[in-house]
Amino acid sequence: DIASGGLKGYDLVMFTGGSGSAEAAGLGEQGRQEVREFVRNGGGYVGICAGAYLACSGFEWGLGVLNAKTVSPKWRRGQGEVKIEGAAFGDTFADRGVRYANGPIIKADGRKDLPDFEVLIAFRSELAQNDTPVGVMVNAPAMVRSIYGLGRVFTSSPHPEQTAGLEPLVEKAVRWVARAKGPTDELWKRLEAMEVDKLWLPGAI
Repeated sequence: DIASGGLKGYDLVMFTGGSGSAEAAGLGEQGRQEVREFVRNGGGYVGICAGAYLACSGFEWGLGVLNAKTVSPKWRRGQGEVKIEGAAFGDTFADRGVRYANGPIIKADGRKDLPDFEVLIAFRSELAQNDTPVGVMVNAPAMVRSIYGLGRVFTSSPHPEQTAGLEPLVEKAVRWVARAKGPTDELWKRLEAMEVDKLWLPGAI
């Protein structure tokens, strides 16, 4: 459905748990391009766990809507409760437990054509099973947000939707990425279409 234009008329798309690479394969190249264009043109993207992997630019099968890659190819860190800390959409968390199930441990990918992501929530404890690297999860981003073209992107490595008391955080993320469209958005589209950044004289102020 997505590959054939099924996102038309929607405000956002959400990819949740499972397998990021399997989600990418299910979409196919055409489907992945449709999602990119959807977000680039102002649609919202919410990715949780596998959906967060899918958003990253550091995989050849990734959507590339988030300037991020994983710190290690070893992803089977385990499942259980971990602690998080930070602030997101008006809520502040300190030493808060959240369900984790092999979500991505990310860092900046360094892509010059993508903006840096903003860390909202960080991990404060870790799981490191199955010979995964120890020490890389603590203080790593757990939930981040960014922009891609005219669209907004939110990803969460852990599962707030499966954690009692944290479910409203997902709704707030959805509302943030699916912001109301208005005249300002149309003006930005027109401005981007002019490609003024490519026409500016080198060195000119």
